[in-house]
Amino acid sequence: MPHYERILITGAAGRLGSQLRKGLVPLAKTIRLAGREPFGDLAPHEEEAVFDLADMEATIAATKDCDAIVHFGGAPLECEWQTILDSSIRGSYHIYEGARKHGVKRVIYASSVHAIGYHEIEAHIGVDAPVRPDSLYGVSKNFVESLSRLYWDKFGIETVCLRIFSSFPEPADRRMLWSYLSFADCVRLVEASLTAPRVGHTISFGISDNKLKMVDNSGANHLGFIPQDSAEPFRAAVEAKTPVPDPNKPSVKYLGGWFCELGHPDDKPA
Repeated sequence: MPHYERILITGAAGRLGSQLRKGLVPLAKTIRLAGREPFGDLAPHEEEAVFDLADMEATIAATKDCDAIVHFGGAPLECEWQTILDSSIRGSYHIYEGARKHGVKRVIYASSVHAIGYHEIEAHIGVDAPVRPDSLYGVSKNFVESLSRLYWDKFGIETVCLRIFSSFPEPADRRMLWSYLSFADCVRLVEASLTAPRVGHTISFGISDNKLKMVDNSGANHLGFIPQDSAEPFRAAVEAKTPVPDPNKPSVKYLGGWFCELGHPDDKPA
């Protein structure tokens, strides 16, 4: 039997949301897909909600009759402040208000490595390390992690914040040889977060079973996530086509990679 009657997936047209659209089918009788544009053909178990996360009334309405929310919507990268404010910060507040008003019991939130991007790699931090965002994008992730903590402590809405590292079809550079999260492992991580008997407010790193382990995810072991994939099958090809980077560059020293070398997104080019 499915665990849920209805799961709302925000960002369902995105790179990871489209994977979850397929991967979470066994967990719910109905999957409600949320996006800013219509989805076209829908399967019998699917329904759509077309709206902008910045629209509070529409966002709250989209959460009605949902048992769980998989919140992968919002700005996908560093970008201008106004977009981050409207889609990621205000939009996430609207999601949590919808959850509160409509009795949603659990939210799975796509946080990011960029919430802790300025930690040095050799620090080998755990999930309870202080936040050190590397960008305005990372700051928005810190905001939602704190917001979700409040909504657990005050309103009893459980949340798992997934600090996703590099989730792509395959590793594209040497950093991804340790930061890689396969699409299949991403689905497994969300599935574990939805089906664990109790999560309260949990932070978990989103990373596959790579040979090099730069962070300690043991604080999230109660989710029962066991990654099945690794970057190792791609190592030879990646190393053959990419040079060894300067170990003193911020993009190499810090968990956040090249985000640590970005300027302010609202600055105009010289």
